[in-house]
Amino acid sequence: MRTGVWLVGARGSVATTSIVGALALRAGLTRPTGCVTELPAVGGPALPTFSDLVFGGHDVVATPLAKRAETLAAAGVLPARLVAALPEELAAVDQELRPAPTDGSQADRAAAIVRDLTGFRDRHGLARVVVVNVSATEAAPEPHPAHADPAALSAALTGPDEVLPPSSLYAYAAVTAGCPYVDFTPSTGLRLPALSALAEQHRVPYAGHDGKTGETLLKSVLAPMFAMRNLHVRSWSGTNLLGGGDGATLADPAANAAKVRSKQRVLGETLGYLPQGDTRIDYVEELGDFKTAWDLITFAGFLGTGMRLEFTWHGCDSALAAPLVLDLARLAAAAHAAGRSGPLTELAFFFKDPLGEGTHSLADQWTRLCEFAHRLHTGGTDDPRG
Repeated sequence: MRTGVWLVGARGSVATTSIVGALALRAGLTRPTGCVTELPAVGGPALPTFSDLVFGGHDVVATPLAKRAETLAAAGVLPARLVAALPEELAAVDQELRPAPTDGSQADRAAAIVRDLTGFRDRHGLARVVVVNVSATEAAPEPHPAHADPAALSAALTGPDEVLPPSSLYAYAAVTAGCPYVDFTPSTGLRLPALSALAEQHRVPYAGHDGKTGETLLKSVLAPMFAMRNLHVRSWSGTNLLGGGDGATLADPAANAAKVRSKQRVLGETLGYLPQGDTRIDYVEELGDFKTAWDLITFAGFLGTGMRLEFTWHGCDSALAAPLVLDLARLAAAAHAAGRSGPLTELAFFFKDPLGEGTHSLADQWTRLCEFAHRLHTGGTDDPRG
């Protein structure tokens, strides 16, 4: 099942790490550490293999992919030996990366994206193309009447206004082209009524938002522990320090606010209340593609006895995110092949701010993911809606 993976932000750190990782796995140069779809409970015949994946994408910059990979290797994100072993493969992917369309109305740009997607699919004889957004975090858009209705949206896009933020314009184009869409960012993406309706009309699945790779991953494990042991969390404060392009983007207050909202949702919905405290995200250029999160949790036990827990997480964001990007592309492709459309709520395991109703407990999300994968592999009823 040859499957295209079209990356929005294709020359960024996460995309480059995903591409190098997939090429290295295909060549047998590394192990699939961090790839959930390689675990026995999730992997199986319904998923495209790493050798089936063909990469393309859009970006606003034109830095050669090999140069981006060399930069990441120098920063300690990628093993230099892998970059050195894959020059021809990286050059081939580079030929499939396109500049992000910038001319004309949003309808013109969406049409250009659709042409790139369909041309990519036809050129390589692909069964389908999964569009994955790994671009910079956006601020929340201003409301627009056209966000509520597909017909009104299509008409509005022909005008001079910027009706959709970039993530949603890509989602619109992906759906129009019949491509599953995954938003690995906290940006708006498909989370507008008009786009959700359009996805249903075109019978394509979608997933998101905001990949869960570090501090929030730990929150989704620890918060259910406090709830299940009936321990009252009095405060939960976190400080995140990160560099790289993501850190620079999040120095913008509006983008920062969108990210913080995504990170905080797990606490209120898991505990049933929101404890005192906040999450801060600060840009520290020196950290590059690495990040540090420090959290302080105060809680009350029996008879009101006060206690505390602290943790520090040091991680490489791109190396944590990249295997999940590959997982999501493979799972979304399999869901599309199985006839699934609409939100893939069973993929909540991968996201800070997942679509649909459900628990934020990582253990519960894992169970749903495994059940979903089992249905895909055995040909059972895949859609929980019947």
